[in-house]
Amino acid sequence: MQENSEAVERRRNMEWVEQEEEELVVDGKVDWRGRRAVRNKHGGFTVAVLALVMFAFENMATLSIAVNSVTYFNRTMHYVLSDAANMVTNYMGVSYILSILVAVLADTWIGRCKSVLVSAFFEFLGLSLLTVQAHSKTLKPPLCNVLDPTAKCDKLAGSNQAFLYLGLYVLALGSAGVKASLPSHGADQFDEKHPKESVQMSTFFNGLLFAVCVGGTVSLTLFVYIEDHKGWDWGFGISTVAIFLGLLIFAFGIPLYRIHVLSETSAIIQIIQVYVAAIRNRNLQLPADPMELYEIEQDKEAALDLEYLPHRNIYRFLDKAAIQERRWNAEAERGPWKVCRVTQVENAKVIASMVPIFLCTIIMTLCLAQLQTFSVQQGYTMDTRITNHFNIPPASLPIIPVLFLLIIIPLYDRVCVPLLRKITGIPTGITHLQRIGVGLLLSSISMAIAAAIEVKRKNVARDNNMLDATEPLPLSIFWLSFQYFVFGIADMFTYVGLLEFFYSEAPKALKSTSTCFLWCSMALGYFLSTIMVQIVNGATKNITASGGWLRGNNINRNHLNLFFLLLSVLSLINFFVYLVVSTRYQYRPQGPTASVTVTRRTIPMNENL
Repeated sequence: MQENSEAVERRRNMEWVEQEEEELVVDGKVDWRGRRAVRNKHGGFTVAVLALVMFAFENMATLSIAVNSVTYFNRTMHYVLSDAANMVTNYMGVSYILSILVAVLADTWIGRCKSVLVSAFFEFLGLSLLTVQAHSKTLKPPLCNVLDPTAKCDKLAGSNQAFLYLGLYVLALGSAGVKASLPSHGADQFDEKHPKESVQMSTFFNGLLFAVCVGGTVSLTLFVYIEDHKGWDWGFGISTVAIFLGLLIFAFGIPLYRIHVLSETSAIIQIIQVYVAAIRNRNLQLPADPMELYEIEQDKEAALDLEYLPHRNIYRFLDKAAIQERRWNAEAERGPWKVCRVTQVENAKVIASMVPIFLCTIIMTLCLAQLQTFSVQQGYTMDTRITNHFNIPPASLPIIPVLFLLIIIPLYDRVCVPLLRKITGIPTGITHLQRIGVGLLLSSISMAIAAAIEVKRKNVARDNNMLDATEPLPLSIFWLSFQYFVFGIADMFTYVGLLEFFYSEAPKALKSTSTCFLWCSMALGYFLSTIMVQIVNGATKNITASGGWLRGNNINRNHLNLFFLLLSVLSLINFFVYLVVSTRYQYRPQGPTASVTVTRRTIPMNENL
């Protein structure tokens, strides 16, 4: 009798231990050896910090190149100034666009963790090639002063030019891969359904921008100084060391990471299947009861591996992709390009719903591009002295919003978010869409401030008879800090909110791809900036003495204040459009789907669906 009671007690203890271990297992995540990830052993905020450090080193290695390499291409490689500027913008645009391709590969084939490692290696390789060329006399043109109009400087050409482009675009590929995969991999260290970890994930996304600012601070000060005073071989060399250190630190955490399990089928293909099937079934009648739409039976085994989403009454046209027809007998007639699961359809609806949000954020990057170009030109005309013996380099002007963000981000995350959380009951303080909206409104305010500051700057030039002068105006460059300050806060709200929104709302298998909406938005914003400047100059060429608001090299004679005001008005209109779009958006169900029992009237279908 005593033995039986001991056996029962032992069995109960074993069941309790198994239940406790099961609760610690993180659904959909494994460790680097393919074993199921355990909550207290893998992932969490401490491990995610390694991804933040990697992101800081990556930005440290590349930001100075983005803001200062026009000088290198112009004065060392002897490209004309316009071509040098185009090389930088093309490099940045290609890098952002490539991030989409790498994200798809990371989500469907390579995996996010491996993608970060491979991409960082390519970034290291690209920087190494640029370092070698900057140091070697045989791989670049002879020294020559391109600012001397009488000098006949040899331009970079042939194999040496190919070497430069190889290094530059290998770097672009590597940088694209890190930007595409690292935020999603870092967010994979948290469980969205766990109350504590969902709050930590919000802190992580705030930490991403903080890491960018920390890396940017070092890059815009120390690295820019080294490039200008020690030489570009030293500049590229220290960037190479930075990305190597970041790669080592990231690799250190491999045994501790939670790694997302790749799907056997491509999530992108499944989304495309929905749109194709909906078009093919466009003439079919939707059933009155959505429960008649096709879905795989949700048994216990399937629930562990498959995602299940309930039907939502939006984008009803896409529901036609899940219509079942009893007359379909041949396998070819009932394949995945003809009939899709309800969950597939709902994922396609999520992607379609995010597109209007994505489109409303492009104009903010258009405003950012002006701060990185025309505001720098404003700075050239102003007093750049910090002390009697030190001037701030124009290429270091972006340090102003970066320094602001270093203060604002911890304050927002540690003070504002907990306070808002108590008021709203939302773990992130406010919703993702509310956060994005605040940033869009602030970007409009920033452009209005920029217009006002430009009016003041031109008035100082006019009052001192310096409209055509080349020496600095008696006006401190720190007047520009007002527009940078407001836009820095807008940055924190919109760009971080976008990353968190896209990651949270996207299907499990498309987390990296969805976060690339941000990088794609930035790429389109930069390209749109070029188009916008051309349109404005074309529309105003007959009503201004200079032949356009932004025409010519004398910024004192231009109408930059009107251009900034135009951008402010467009941003405000864009904000109101966003309000309409965001209020109609329905958030994706985030609850645990495995525990939901769904009964559907289904017809046996192809098991491969």
